[in-house]
Amino acid sequence: MRRWQFWAGVAISLVFIYFALRGLQFEDVWETLEGANYFWLIPGVLIYMVGVLARAWRWHYLLLPVKSVPTTTLFPITAIGYMGNNIYPARAGEVLRAIVLKKFEGVSISASLATIVVERVFDGVVMLGFVFLNLPELARLTASSGFIGNIQTLSLWGAGIFLGVLVLFLLAAMYPERMIWFIKAMSTYLVPARFRQQVYQLAENFLGGLAALRSPKDVLMIFFTSIVIWLLETAKYWFVMHAFPLEVSFFTLMLMNGIVNLATTIPSAPGYVGTFDAPGIAVLQAYGVDKALAAGYTLLLHVALWVPITALGAYYFVRAGMKWDQSMERVRLEEE
Repeated sequence: MRRWQFWAGVAISLVFIYFALRGLQFEDVWETLEGANYFWLIPGVLIYMVGVLARAWRWHYLLLPVKSVPTTTLFPITAIGYMGNNIYPARAGEVLRAIVLKKFEGVSISASLATIVVERVFDGVVMLGFVFLNLPELARLTASSGFIGNIQTLSLWGAGIFLGVLVLFLLAAMYPERMIWFIKAMSTYLVPARFRQQVYQLAENFLGGLAALRSPKDVLMIFFTSIVIWLLETAKYWFVMHAFPLEVSFFTLMLMNGIVNLATTIPSAPGYVGTFDAPGIAVLQAYGVDKALAAGYTLLLHVALWVPITALGAYYFVRAGMKWDQSMERVRLEEE
């Protein structure tokens, strides 16, 4: 990754960490962690892994028009992608799993990336749905969230962006020939002649990855699967909550999940340091939770989300004999 991207992410994380830690007494946070019942991490991690399996199934469904890859094959690759997102900046794990899929299943990287982008768009729509479901509660959150600002306004802008991208992808999937014609017409003016054929090929592969969006039935299937995935992740929030003397509703945790995951789309240091923690603490504080307790819970939740899937992804990565080096770059260059 370029150094400026890395350091820009670190700078953003430091700003969020400042807001997360401002006014905290570390001994109070440590006391909450000492008193936690860590048994509740076990069902939390297990339900999260079920969610990762559901993600692998959704990816299998999205890839069907390109190639039928079993869910059992995609689960390790999905875990590798999560590992990459957690230890590399700029969500490099998304590219990493496309490269791994290319190496072992021969799926075009651009087609694979198209399905991954579709996943992220549906994830964004569901996250915004979680936020809008709690609109009656947002007034009190907005009033006390400080640096987060006007959540309602940000959510409306986010909804416009994600839904706009989704509509664009749906149109591109339904009318691929017209999209290719448009790309060729634009390339005539914007792309040097020696690169145009490569651009056409990448565009065709990418549009092939959108093929699952051509059927309304398939779109609904992907959407409902995305809801299940994020409800399973919220269930992990709920299980980890029971490790602390903390009691908020499942809907509150859905709201926290939505805001936290939307915040992690902001560039940050690897592992979403700060961008996960500060919004999570702010949401709980808005519901009257003591900041030290909110910080202890959010920190443990972050660790429980980060460590198991990163370790599992690293295991599959090593077992596959992969390395983040020139060998992977050569696989990328094989893309036609």
